[in-house]
Amino acid sequence: MQKPSINHSFQYPGSIGEMPSGPCADAGVLVEANAGWRVFRPVLDAAKCVKCLKCWLICPDGAIDRSGKDYAIDYAFCKGCGICAYECPTKSIRMEKEGDDVE
Repeated sequence: MQKPSINHSFQYPGSIGEMPSGPCADAGVLVEANAGWRVFRPVLDAAKCVKCLKCWLICPDGAIDRSGKDYAIDYAFCKGCGICAYECPTKSIRMEKEGDDVE
C-alpha cells in the first residue's frame, strides 16, 4: 500500500465563502501528519512478534511497515485507534499514553 503524501502548501479556507464545493485535496494527500490528537500510541515488541500480518491487514491507516526485517509502526500516519493491539494474537503490541518514552 502506498502511503499518502503530505501537502505542506495547503491553506485552510479563511471564510465560509472560500470553502470548496467538492473535495479540498486530491485523494492520497494529507494536510498534516498525525494531526496531534492521538492520545495513545501502539508500541511493538519485536521479540514477541511472530509476523502473522494480522496488524498489517487490520490497520485502517496503513501505519504498519513490514518492509524491513522487523515490523515497525509509522507514527506519522498512526491515529492511535488500538485495533492492532486488540487483534494481535501474541500481544506483542501494547498501547502507551502519548508522550511516554518509547523503547
